[in-house]
Amino acid sequence: MSDFDLTVRNARIVTADSEVTGDIGVRGETIAQVGQGLAPGRIDIDAQGGFVIPGGIDSHCHIEQLSSMGVMCADNWLTATQSAAFGGTTTVMPFAAQHRGDSLRTVTRDYLASAARQAVIDYSPHLILSETDAQTLGEDLPALIREGITSFKVFMTYDRLKLDDAQLLDVFAVAAREGALTMVHAENNDVISWIARHLIAAGHVAPKFHAVAHAPAAEIEAAHRAIQLASVCDAPVLIVHVSTAGAASAIASAQMLGAPVLGETCPHYLLLTADDLDLPGTEGAKYCCSPPPRDAASQEALWDAIRRGVLKLYSSDHAPYRYDASGKLPHGDATTFKQVANGLPGLELRMPLLYSEGVRKGRIDMRQFVALTSTNHAKTYGMYPRKGAIQPGSDADLVIWDADRTRRVTYSMLHDAAGYTPYEGREVTGWPGVVINRGRVVVENGALHAGSGAGRFIPRGAPAPVLERRAPSERAQWMRSIFSLASHRKNS
Repeated sequence: MSDFDLTVRNARIVTADSEVTGDIGVRGETIAQVGQGLAPGRIDIDAQGGFVIPGGIDSHCHIEQLSSMGVMCADNWLTATQSAAFGGTTTVMPFAAQHRGDSLRTVTRDYLASAARQAVIDYSPHLILSETDAQTLGEDLPALIREGITSFKVFMTYDRLKLDDAQLLDVFAVAAREGALTMVHAENNDVISWIARHLIAAGHVAPKFHAVAHAPAAEIEAAHRAIQLASVCDAPVLIVHVSTAGAASAIASAQMLGAPVLGETCPHYLLLTADDLDLPGTEGAKYCCSPPPRDAASQEALWDAIRRGVLKLYSSDHAPYRYDASGKLPHGDATTFKQVANGLPGLELRMPLLYSEGVRKGRIDMRQFVALTSTNHAKTYGMYPRKGAIQPGSDADLVIWDADRTRRVTYSMLHDAAGYTPYEGREVTGWPGVVINRGRVVVENGALHAGSGAGRFIPRGAPAPVLERRAPSERAQWMRSIFSLASHRKNS
């Protein structure tokens, strides 16, 4: 009888820190041993000298979520996690979204129940906060943080989601006190609304004007403001989906001063531009997301920020809406850019695109690839070393990476429910071959080997920027005590 339930042999094992040649022995759901000449497992996989990397973690994706415009995204938990698995991702981190008037507790309970029924890989959602009432901030949010959901997202734009500066301060104070990480969609709502109003009045309603309305200045100003507001409470903050050099520069400046500020970017900001929205009719709606893709100079600035470690997270921001009246085009051909559902599909292509455009073209190395697609996510969100590592005791989340496989992207080869891909026709080199989640082979030979409900909720500990932050200043301690006193009075 074999000593291991599964063995991956003859592998070039690449982590964020090292590259070694050897074997990986798995017992049950975890890695038991990494070394040379391990005994064959009950399931024995020969990597034939290929790369073996930690399973991908996509820490920013939207699954079975209603938008602020009332549009349900195309993917449910089943289709999204199937697509993620085929793309080399073994853990997804979508959002339990609280809309105005919702109970955060109820939203989260229902969301986790749906995931438990459908997900084929592991999951660990964030929260979206749209309310800052005493029940949400004083009771529900602290309780959910203690139950292992240690990150949440807030918006500075979208009329039905956005928080004002005072509300943001309330949220940052709770995050600082409870040891959680706040993710911020940083765009100045007034700037966007002002430009959009003037564009529409002049008859400029085509999808390409979405990129005009969401001016770079709106993102840059909001990123600066979010960072400064968080600093009032010494609260760690993550600026998500960074698309501009200015926002990346604001993050870099804060980091140089020792502030607990992180940044994330996405495939569409590295590979697409605003020109992709300039298509006949409403075709450009397929490329509308917020913030929008920018230009070639912005792309190069983001690649540079990735290389310098300013932007440590690379996520898909998968937000799939069908190109029809149920999604992108609620008013058919008459849909204006302000009415288009915002978001792009990209869950399955996240890792192949970064490998092809990053590693193959010499922009990043293989260790950086692992860090950007897995390890940094695990560390940032309190899952390391259970996730994002290849070492004894870690979950056996592994991908055998076919570095030389070239594919031309078509929607027909993908497994999400969006109905299209913004990367149609793009040639990609590098693709996941075998994908393993907690010792289970979930994808092999182009076939899925996991059923609905096979995934598991992963509770998380304190995020890395919480663990690593400096002792709070005297001013921040006063601010937290004032907020705690105010919260106590509200609840009494």
